[in-house]
Amino acid sequence: MDETHRPTIDTSLEALSQALDKATQDLTSARTALDTARADIAARNTSLSRDVVKSADRVIRSLKDTDEGLRDVMKNLAQRD
Repeated sequence: MDETHRPTIDTSLEALSQALDKATQDLTSARTALDTARADIAARNTSLSRDVVKSADRVIRSLKDTDEGLRDVMKNLAQRD
């Protein structure tokens, strides 16, 4: 890769910070919507397709992978000289 196009540590960390900010907003909105949906489902005793469970499991796995990746970044940052 050309040196002039290679991301620097600062630009990479800035991009990660921005992605985390966006994800925080998105996850907060999703949690609110999920809590509302759960209350509605419980109140109406509604059934849903198993696709919801499969999708939820996929998201949980993705969030765990993301958590592990962030933990690695933070560990590496803590070990800097």
